Amino acid sequence: MKWMQVQKKKTSLLKRAGEVLNIPALMALPPRVQYAALPWRMTDGTLEVLLLTSRGTGRWVVPKGWPHDEFSSAHSAAQEAYEEAGIRGAVTREPIGSYRYDKTRDEGGSVECVVYVHALEVIEQLDEWPEKGQRDLQWFPRLSAAEKVAEPELRELILTYGPPLPYS
Repeated sequence: MKWMQVQKKKTSLLKRAGEVLNIPALMALPPRVQYAALPWRMTDGTLEVLLLTSRGTGRWVVPKGWPHDEFSSAHSAAQEAYEEAGIRGAVTREPIGSYRYDKTRDEGGSVECVVYVHALEVIEQLDEWPEKGQRDLQWFPRLSAAEKVAEPELRELILTYGPPLPYS
């Protein structure tokens, strides 16, 4: 009988410690950082955005990826745009904003990512690039591009981005 009381007390103490320490919150990882490009161009006075499909889910996204150790965030964003979409251009030095999403991991589960977005005025669209054939690419007018993306914060960035003069 006494053993059961001691065991119950231990369980209760462990349960209480878990509640006080909020173990799930302590075990949660901080968001991972990624850098993205918002590829844009002006066509007959209309701002167009280049979107591409993700390899895993096929949803419409902007080029993005993990930081490159030797690159600035702007250079990392431009590099991802080249690798994923075969585009080159003038990239903003500072991010124009950010958004969050849950990245599905190849090994299962997901990880929260915060993506810092740099605008990239597309000057050149190449015939060949590293990930050609792995994704679909399509230019959309701004409003259509915003409707295509799933992430509300990215949608807002697309809708509110104002290119530098002489375009804006």
